[in-house]
Amino acid sequence: MEQMLGAFQSDLSSISSEIRTLQEQSGAMNIRLRNRQAVRGKLGELVDGLVVPSALVTAILEAPVTEPRFLEQLQELDAKAAAVREQEARGTAACADVRGVLDRLRVKAVTKIREFILQKIYSFRKPMTNYQIPQTALLKYRFFYQFLLGNERATAKEIRDEYVETLSKIYLSYYRSYLGRLMKVQYEEVAEKDDLMGVEDTAKKGFFSKPSLRSRNTIFTLGTRGSVISPTELEAPILVPHTAQRGEQRYPFEALFRSQHYALLDNSCREYLFICEFFVVSGPAAHDLFHAVMGRTLSMTLKHLDSYLADCYDAIAVFLCIHIVLRFRNIAAKRDVPALDRSLNSGP
Repeated sequence: MEQMLGAFQSDLSSISSEIRTLQEQSGAMNIRLRNRQAVRGKLGELVDGLVVPSALVTAILEAPVTEPRFLEQLQELDAKAAAVREQEARGTAACADVRGVLDRLRVKAVTKIREFILQKIYSFRKPMTNYQIPQTALLKYRFFYQFLLGNERATAKEIRDEYVETLSKIYLSYYRSYLGRLMKVQYEEVAEKDDLMGVEDTAKKGFFSKPSLRSRNTIFTLGTRGSVISPTELEAPILVPHTAQRGEQRYPFEALFRSQHYALLDNSCREYLFICEFFVVSGPAAHDLFHAVMGRTLSMTLKHLDSYLADCYDAIAVFLCIHIVLRFRNIAAKRDVPALDRSLNSGP
């Protein structure tokens, strides 16, 4: 029995040693498994980031830019290009296998996007075109410009410069025409220098002279003119000159000023928000781009105002115009459009 128990004890000792050996081998195998899984995960991410699927190639080469799948695959192409640039910085040799394919797809995508956006911009130039419609359409494809910024800055600058050149001419032409037609429906009887107090009557008298039919009491009477700064009329629809001419309607200068500047305010706010969203700018960059588009129009408006005020003796109109500007400044602030502060501060 003693010999048997001794042999049993010896066997147990060897079994315990084998169990410890198996445990150590199991732990080592678990470590190797985790390492391989980690490598597999990283390698899978690397391969997924570098592999160019056939759906991406087909969409970029064949699909029209207006189709949703083109936009989806364009985003995928942008992500893959960014991944390849990151891996190249790390010295990954596999990037050389896909760099040529991605470059060709990028060039094709840039070409299609450039042609599409330029066609939209050129459509602004058609007579009687409501440019807000193509602007709204462009906002649906604002990722196109973001793609150009990240992959082809020269083309992005070309599109931005073309947009600025086109829209600045359109705004200037529109407001110059509107301002000229608007001034034709102003009251013919306005205050003049001779209507002011303390001015000697210098009217020439002769056989062919006509008696003055002007009434100084009505010229400097406020009447209902103050209603132009009421909340209901301040943001009322702008005046349509040809409609007013057909109806033989006439308006005081402050009503024309309100209509012109409300149209300018409304379009400027819309333009500023579009620029910020589509061209991905903010702060001083947004201000500079906005004034590149609207600067000529704003300068023309201020020049016309300076010319009018140089010979204006209607104190009521000037006073009301000042209040209109102050209220429009508040409206621009509520719409979160600070780009107009400089122009509105230069008003009457």
